[in-house]
Amino acid sequence: MAVLIFLGTLVIALPLGIPIAFVLVIAAIALMSFMGIFDATIITQNLVMGSNNASLMAIPFFMLAGEVMSKGGLSVRIVEFANLIVGRLRGGLGYVAILASMLFAGLSGSAVADAAALGGILIPLMIKNGYHVGRSTGVICSGAVIAPIIPPSIPMIVLGTTVGVSVGKLFMAGLIPGIILGLALMICWKIIVKRDGYDDTKTYTKAEAKAILKDSLPALFMPILIIGGIRGGIFTPTEAGAFAVVYALFCSMVIYREMSIKDLFSVFVEATKSTGIVMFIVGTASSVAWLITVAQIPALLVTYLEPLIAHPTILLVAINIFLFIMGMVMDLTPNLLIFGPILYPIITAAGIDPVFFGVVMILNLTIGLITPPVGTILYLGCSIGNTTFEKVVRGIMPFLLTEIVVLFIFIFVPGLVTVPAALFS
Repeated sequence: MAVLIFLGTLVIALPLGIPIAFVLVIAAIALMSFMGIFDATIITQNLVMGSNNASLMAIPFFMLAGEVMSKGGLSVRIVEFANLIVGRLRGGLGYVAILASMLFAGLSGSAVADAAALGGILIPLMIKNGYHVGRSTGVICSGAVIAPIIPPSIPMIVLGTTVGVSVGKLFMAGLIPGIILGLALMICWKIIVKRDGYDDTKTYTKAEAKAILKDSLPALFMPILIIGGIRGGIFTPTEAGAFAVVYALFCSMVIYREMSIKDLFSVFVEATKSTGIVMFIVGTASSVAWLITVAQIPALLVTYLEPLIAHPTILLVAINIFLFIMGMVMDLTPNLLIFGPILYPIITAAGIDPVFFGVVMILNLTIGLITPPVGTILYLGCSIGNTTFEKVVRGIMPFLLTEIVVLFIFIFVPGLVTVPAALFS
């Protein structure tokens, strides 16, 4: 009954447009009332305790780094470099969008930040060059799914901190799957180019190519330094976030000189807003997670799924179908915070690698950000592209199906995740 009350609260409250953090508070109140332990301090205490975690300090650092990169010209250099590499292909701007998403993923760690930064640059440019607005927005939004997979990744920090899995190992495990996902989207785009008839290309002289490469090198070094630093044990993921801020500020203010000291205030304000939203969700989800545990919902779910524990692949398919449905109606972070602690005991009992499952879970729920009816990135794309939701959904559908196929390839061929993870870790 507790499961029905919890899910029923979400189903009723989410369509009303109530912010997800407040929906989680309502769900917590409903669970407390059902269990007869109503006490407002339960919510406040768990809200504070859930946010009071040193590992979560990486989130505001990477949020701030993302804002600095967008305002300081790093994202523009990433796009120019991607254009240099793949712009000569037919339908070059689509390839640029995907490659830029892969490169920017190593800078921001956030799907929303990726879509906002690259969408603002590329969507108007693609429309100007004759691309359909829905298709242009679709390729940008689908490319943003790569951001939480390639390290650094804010969702990996949230999940690792919540369920007690090494964030560093999650980072290393996501690198190759993120590249595979990007290559799959490029194959999908190649098919679309032939069907839609896009034929734009862009070439550069040797002098132009040399200038672009030289100008973009500082931005390109950032993901290399972050991943190399974590892999080499030079710094932790949290320290990597602090390093990312310092490096991004140095590039923006000293090398590119596109940011001044007076710009810092607005950058810090925007980063604070983004961090506040995420951390408030983390706190409220912690309250719900505590109540879910008290209500013994994880134990109940284990009982229901116990027949599948002896069949890990079937169990993974069942869990991922459930997560996909939840991703369609609820945002990435609360899904991780609520269902991570519930599902991890089950997959551990089935002998499934917790790092592998973390990558698959994050990919699944990130795909939910571009899946109707509640796709956060879809609505962001509509705003940037100044178009309708229906056009974006039609435009993104081939990419969405491609990413679902890649997800299930990982489920059935886990070595694509576990082998590189072991190698890099």
